[in-house]
Amino acid sequence: MGFSLKMLLEGASDAQEIRDMDVAGITSHSQKVSSGFAFFALPGAKAHGNEFVRDVIRLGAAAIITDRGLDFDAGVPVYLVNDVRACFARAARRVCEPQPEVAVAVTGTNGKTSVVSFIRQIWELNNVRGASVGTLGVTVDGHTTGGELTTPGAMSLHQTLQQLKSANIDHVAMEASSHGLDQRRLDGMEFSVVGFTNLSRDHLDYHETMEAYHDAKLRLFKDLMAPGGTCVINMDDEEATPFMFAGLEREATVITVGENGAYFEVTNIEPEGYGQRVTGRLVGEDAEFYLPLAGKFQVTNALVAFAMAVSTGIDKDDALESLSKLEGAKGRLELVAEHNGAAIFVDYAHTPDALETALQALRPFAKERLISVFGCGGDRDKGKRGPMGAAAGNNSDIAILTDDNPRTEDPAAIRADVLAENSNLVQIAGRGEAIQHGISLLGPGDVLLIAGKGHEDYQIIGETKHHFSDHEVVLKAVGT
Repeated sequence: MGFSLKMLLEGASDAQEIRDMDVAGITSHSQKVSSGFAFFALPGAKAHGNEFVRDVIRLGAAAIITDRGLDFDAGVPVYLVNDVRACFARAARRVCEPQPEVAVAVTGTNGKTSVVSFIRQIWELNNVRGASVGTLGVTVDGHTTGGELTTPGAMSLHQTLQQLKSANIDHVAMEASSHGLDQRRLDGMEFSVVGFTNLSRDHLDYHETMEAYHDAKLRLFKDLMAPGGTCVINMDDEEATPFMFAGLEREATVITVGENGAYFEVTNIEPEGYGQRVTGRLVGEDAEFYLPLAGKFQVTNALVAFAMAVSTGIDKDDALESLSKLEGAKGRLELVAEHNGAAIFVDYAHTPDALETALQALRPFAKERLISVFGCGGDRDKGKRGPMGAAAGNNSDIAILTDDNPRTEDPAAIRADVLAENSNLVQIAGRGEAIQHGISLLGPGDVLLIAGKGHEDYQIIGETKHHFSDHEVVLKAVGT
């Protein structure tokens, strides 16, 4: 079975007239080319796909699609397009059909993983079989597989969606990362519902400016939401307004939640055990629910998920009732253990805003001291290291600075950058030792937050991944 190249490149208006020919398949990986394939030469971090064109022709490539001209005669049709990444993603979608009928996506600096997990759980609690796709991998029926990129590469993503459809799954909730949006991995999708959680400094090693980071996030609303779709926005975030206007420009139904929300307006949040009792107004009517998770930001995540699920057809009263049964995503302000009358949480917070938010979320649950263990990754945005130290020091009674994923940087140099804005931190290089020290300090009423790695079960030192799990260190230390 072949695919019409003309059909696959439909919408690439900048391509010259396309020869009416069939191709056996498509790929952007030179080593995956087979006879009769169309090769998409994508720009990469280290090399451009054009460098491999001679190789793929020897392997039998039937056509080349690129955004740069070749300086030699390829001997096969070569099509120039302005945005070869987007062109490849749209072609991948067409090759991998059919796919689930209901696809929704959420973007934001923090909260994406929790939101897609919550949406999937609300669907399941209301007898709708669904899947979530993101940082943790692909989760279906309580089982998770994969999980290297928050937003998978275009071909991998569309193959996954095709597999979900073949398994009779027609609802999927996806994380839309700034990298994935900027690199056009999601192009070809038309999301019936999109959501926004928040925006703060992150990934500036890649985007370089906050404006570019912001614009990448906005693509979900401007380019990938289906005409007449719905967008759900956390109106308590100071960056919410541009996302709301982007939705209005697309003539979408705009739903807002939070203390400043119109759909669900939060009026009060009270700690209840390690959960929260939330009261407010739902479409103007008094409403309340119990959320069995700590942290005000989890209330926001739950409400974004709630409104997105309702927008896919779940009854709003049933969806609201489902919130009391939600389970937190792994490593997202997750209560891992209790020890000596204290609680130990693990969270993925790896930005200044996320760390501050997590600590402030736990403060109401700390009857005595709030202790934190955190670090900063190497080969990433150095500008957030000092603010990370300030966030930990200003919001913890005791803050322990340790190593995260140092990668190819000197761990001591990373810690020195963190200490630049707050030198009043306990410094313990070994992450395991730092966690154990934090646990040894705990007494009744204390709370310990271990931040930065969340669900990850590895530590990257140099260019090598070593097995390391915050969860495992905690459970071993407390004898569980």
